[in-house]
Amino acid sequence: MKHITLLKIKKKNLMVVKEKLSPNYSKRKKKIKYIILHYTGMENINDTINLFLDQKSKVSCHWLISKKGVLYKIVDEKNVAWHAGISYWKGQRNLNENSIGIELENIGHGKNYTNFSKVQIIILEKLLKEIFERYKIRKRNVLAHSDIAPNRKMDPGELFDWSSLAKKKLAFFPKVSKVNGNNFLFQIGQKNKEIYKIKKLLNKIGYYCSNTQTYDLKLKLVIEAFQRRFIPEKVNGIIDNKVYNRIIEVFKNT
Repeated sequence: MKHITLLKIKKKNLMVVKEKLSPNYSKRKKKIKYIILHYTGMENINDTINLFLDQKSKVSCHWLISKKGVLYKIVDEKNVAWHAGISYWKGQRNLNENSIGIELENIGHGKNYTNFSKVQIIILEKLLKEIFERYKIRKRNVLAHSDIAPNRKMDPGELFDWSSLAKKKLAFFPKVSKVNGNNFLFQIGQKNKEIYKIKKLLNKIGYYCSNTQTYDLKLKLVIEAFQRRFIPEKVNGIIDNKVYNRIIEVFKNT
């Protein structure tokens, strides 16, 4: 069958890969360090593929996984795919240059935002294992698009199960501990020294926060991204005891 290859994951485990190669890429000059996970945010897989094949769109990814578990190769890993956009993590800007982008078919936030399919996650797990082996990537360097661009993106969102990936050593998700007795309740508009300390912790984890004592809009968006990733049952942009403790847990394990 034309444009179909087999990607060997393990000796007895093969995935069908359909090649839909995008013209939207550039030459890679930096070592691959990160894996960025996205959702497509489109109605169906064909619309997504057509977008990636359209040179005018200027967007692409390396791998696309459909709800049915079909894996599409969009850009060769040796090249830079255009998936991250304006982005930041741990002092690194433009994460396209040293990352692999994986898109998961999902309509995204809104009334039809739903869980990712089981077969989709199975294929993702197998693909991640392959990429880990190829580039020796650290599990903490598997990131959400919302981690690196919280002011623009929410994907893959709170319905993506990071804890499940972490149990298989394919992502970073520290265990949740008991909430301490501190009385934290910070939200947008407030200003004090504790907010500044929290921003410093978030900066050390990898996010970008301004160097002030003010709970500004940028911090609210970072907190929402943090919650989607590490406290998915509660996304409201407010720092309470649970959120504060989770920030500490993530920081200590970073």
